[in-house]
Amino acid sequence: MSLNPFSNSLRRRDIVLAYTLLRILLGVNYFNHGFTRMGNIPAFAQSMVDLFQNTFIPDPLVRGPAFLVPIIELIAGGLLAVGFATRASLVTLFGLMIMLTYGVTLIQNWDAASSQLIYCLVLFILLAGSTFNVFSVDRWLARRKKG
Repeated sequence: MSLNPFSNSLRRRDIVLAYTLLRILLGVNYFNHGFTRMGNIPAFAQSMVDLFQNTFIPDPLVRGPAFLVPIIELIAGGLLAVGFATRASLVTLFGLMIMLTYGVTLIQNWDAASSQLIYCLVLFILLAGSTFNVFSVDRWLARRKKG
């Protein structure tokens, strides 16, 4: 039996590299979402209140979480980019996406909802594939602790 040089098998090192690059990319994306909003969180919160003015959700229940969104994006995105507290960052971002998806579907912004589902799919891939999180601060700390 001859080996097929065009085999469809995936090599672990390629999966680890792909995982690392995807983790960094998503982390940078979330970090920059938060970073660009940090300079004017009150205006961001007000824009969210304005979006939800015709819904049943009262102003404080929109404004409060809206103040936290950029902070969560900044912190969890930064941690994800470097691979520190990766699992906690992914779970936090999943929670954020659940909240944001609820909001955009409530106002029937289906384009945003579709985009958010893509984010959730990437979060799923990263959380489910966490054994491939080799190039990260988490892994470095675990190795250091063992040695």
